[in-house]
Amino acid sequence: MRAVFLAAAAVALTACASTEQGAQRGGGEPASVQELLAGVDIPYEQFQLDNGLTVLVHEDRKAPVVAIAAWYNVGSKDEPPGQTGFAHLFEHIMLFNGTEHVPNLIEPLREMGATNWNGTTWFDRTNYFQTVPTPALERGLYIESERMGYILGALTQERLDAQRGIVQNEKRQGDNQPYGLAFYRILEGLFPEGHPYRHSTIGSMADLDQASLEDVRQWFRDNYGPNNAVLVLAGDINAAEARPLVQRYFGQIPRGPDNVPAAADVPTLSQRIDARMQDRVSNTRLYRTWAVPGVTMVTFEPQKPGLGGHPANARTARGRL
Repeated sequence: MRAVFLAAAAVALTACASTEQGAQRGGGEPASVQELLAGVDIPYEQFQLDNGLTVLVHEDRKAPVVAIAAWYNVGSKDEPPGQTGFAHLFEHIMLFNGTEHVPNLIEPLREMGATNWNGTTWFDRTNYFQTVPTPALERGLYIESERMGYILGALTQERLDAQRGIVQNEKRQGDNQPYGLAFYRILEGLFPEGHPYRHSTIGSMADLDQASLEDVRQWFRDNYGPNNAVLVLAGDINAAEARPLVQRYFGQIPRGPDNVPAAADVPTLSQRIDARMQDRVSNTRLYRTWAVPGVTMVTFEPQKPGLGGHPANARTARGRL
């Protein structure tokens, strides 16, 4: 048996920026995060439907394909006590089941030649995406609008139980991988009791077991309205072409309650935390982890913490020896 060592410390944004391996000024001093971000220019057009759906369109005519991605302003940090894992469980329900009008959402994607289709859940967001040939764009938008607006009528106890079992098997697989339990300890060390980042996205077995059909339906009603989403189209399309198509398929979806994301302040630890885990692994691994503000923040105000990364795609900064 080998040990897994965990070291956690809270650091300021200045400490994170000082070690950034990015562009440097003439004197060798690293450029600020804001300067680096200012050099990134991805042109896009933006419009919004009456129901609150925000649409971003990036035109790129190099290939006859369009990437479609729907981003929802809800993640595991928004789960109340007793409902951990709900965001990820619902992602599975949205991705792999059918709707009131489409019995199976996966088969049409395969038929139209869609690639890179999937969904993901993290602390701050849930997303669904696919890349489709340009001639299949309208059908792809139809499928994504079905996912956004017409899931509830097709959500049955049988489908919930099937996806619950798949998610629980996914958790077992992750937990049983080498070092699979370390991330739980890292979150517990970095974030105090009651902090929305303290529990993992996969959730607990007990909470997943207790998820009722009505609980899951209410999660959709509370969080999945078009006013809580951003639809991104990138590729062989522009905003003038996109607007009538998006209006046709998404415009009739009713607005939902405005989601108010859970407050997730950057924690400050009173002292360094050292922890040690014993597990059946072949090599010792050392994790050094910090909770820091997201890289796009321009002040030191504690708002959304990133685990060594951007709050919209937070990941743990890990040093392995």
